[in-house]
Amino acid sequence: MEMKTAFLPAFIQSYFIALGVLVGGALIGGFGAFLSGEPPLTMMYRFASSLKIWALIAAIGGTFDTFYSVERGFFQGETRDVIKQFLLILSATGGAQTGMTFIRWFTQENSA
Repeated sequence: MEMKTAFLPAFIQSYFIALGVLVGGALIGGFGAFLSGEPPLTMMYRFASSLKIWALIAAIGGTFDTFYSVERGFFQGETRDVIKQFLLILSATGGAQTGMTFIRWFTQENSA
């Protein structure tokens, strides 16, 4: 049985989960690149770029609950659920973007 979390804690957690997945994955990937003889900072930036979508998925739960909530909101008139899910996705996007900014600052890579 899944526990329901209040909206504000879920909103904050969504942000920091996405941030943690992106920054943590890039740092650990950079360490692996160093061990294998690849340029670690360049690889960290590349890993962060490819992890961005996965950070969003991890932050919103990685399930189809978000899509069911949106569907319920549109077809059953529960617009409150649609707005909540949109804000959770926006929060996760902000966390992933913040993580990408941290990695860009750390690696001094320029985005194309």
